[in-house]
Amino acid sequence: MVRQRGPSRRIAAVAALGLATAFVVLAGMAAAQLLPWGLLGVGLLGGSALVGWQGLIRRGAARALLWLLAGSMLVGSLAVNIAQGWNVAGLAALAVLVLLVVAARHAFSVHLALEPAAPPRRAVVVWNPKSGGGKALEHDVAGEARKRGIEPVELHPDDDLAQLVRGAVAQGADGLMAAGGDGTQAMVAAIAAEHDLPFACIPAGTRNHFALDLGVDRHDVVGALDAFVDGGEKRVDLGEVSGRVFVNNVSLGVYAEAVQKATYRDAKVRTLLETAPEVLGSDDGGSSTPLRWSGPGGRDETSAAVILVSNNPYLLGVKLASGTRPRMDGGRLGLAVAHAGPVSGGGHQLLSEWTAEEFVVEADGMVPVGVDGEALRMPSPVAIRSRPGALRVRIASQHPGASPSYALPTGIADGVRKAVRIAAGTDLQHA
Repeated sequence: MVRQRGPSRRIAAVAALGLATAFVVLAGMAAAQLLPWGLLGVGLLGGSALVGWQGLIRRGAARALLWLLAGSMLVGSLAVNIAQGWNVAGLAALAVLVLLVVAARHAFSVHLALEPAAPPRRAVVVWNPKSGGGKALEHDVAGEARKRGIEPVELHPDDDLAQLVRGAVAQGADGLMAAGGDGTQAMVAAIAAEHDLPFACIPAGTRNHFALDLGVDRHDVVGALDAFVDGGEKRVDLGEVSGRVFVNNVSLGVYAEAVQKATYRDAKVRTLLETAPEVLGSDDGGSSTPLRWSGPGGRDETSAAVILVSNNPYLLGVKLASGTRPRMDGGRLGLAVAHAGPVSGGGHQLLSEWTAEEFVVEADGMVPVGVDGEALRMPSPVAIRSRPGALRVRIASQHPGASPSYALPTGIADGVRKAVRIAAGTDLQHA
């Protein structure tokens, strides 16, 4: 079930569709009334909307530059309107565009109402004081946990995490939380799944990718503890690589080579860029450890710069919320291969994407693997599989409960289709 905060999604979708129609009509009127300058004003206004959309789906410096350009075009449109005597239709189109953005944001924003679940009788949160630059300490996770009747267990540098968690379960823990990076999350989640115990992700790491895709508010570390107070429950998938559980992804090729280097943790991007030429320039045209696998349709492949195998597919490319996973319960691995050379059958396809329940990579010797960002070497073959519905996850009631990309459209045409379904009341359960 999907629950929307504030105005309902259905009303917002109806408003967005109406405003979109009004914008087209008003923009056309403004252009017709002030030929040829009206065309310039409308062109700048439409260009501002398109460039602003691109700004939403870009990151870093590109986003800032695109938003600056969109703002400049918007000011230019307003200037043309003023110079031509305050054209009413043009000003109205500008106001409608702003309202359209607000309505669309409400229509495509969801809050999942998860199945209610009774709080554990003896919950434990394992917290790492070093993760995320000390987020757990900063937010006093231990103290806040005690207030909620949750027992905090601190992870010290010399502790064996698995032994620590298994000890807590042996002593009666019936709910497990992890406050740390995704490596800590994966280990605690694996043990929770093993005993079919509820698990809660506390976003006290650096990136908190798992928390984001689960629908946990990454900026509300303390509030995430409420998952074992009034939270709802859902089942999500885990990934497994040669018997080891992962929650995000397994990488091979350039990235896997990069994370093996001692400099990686201090200079991730620089090390990756330094590693890429070495790998792409190697005789095998891919990883310095030649890899073999089956691509889409079962064809044999050997050349890759990067192989990314994820626990459910990521949105890749230039899209809203790119880099997130719309669902965590699809029961499929997401596979993305950036090719370093010609693919089988000819051609120079840069990126292949597909899904599978299992994926196997072979090599002559040990295989460098990045598992949720941790550098490992595994014997060949490296077998990766999805474990559908393996983990019972609790999410605090005030958190979204769904990935940022759960209901977002992939483009303008898809946005119109989804808005029509939401307005008609046929897309409220599965956005």
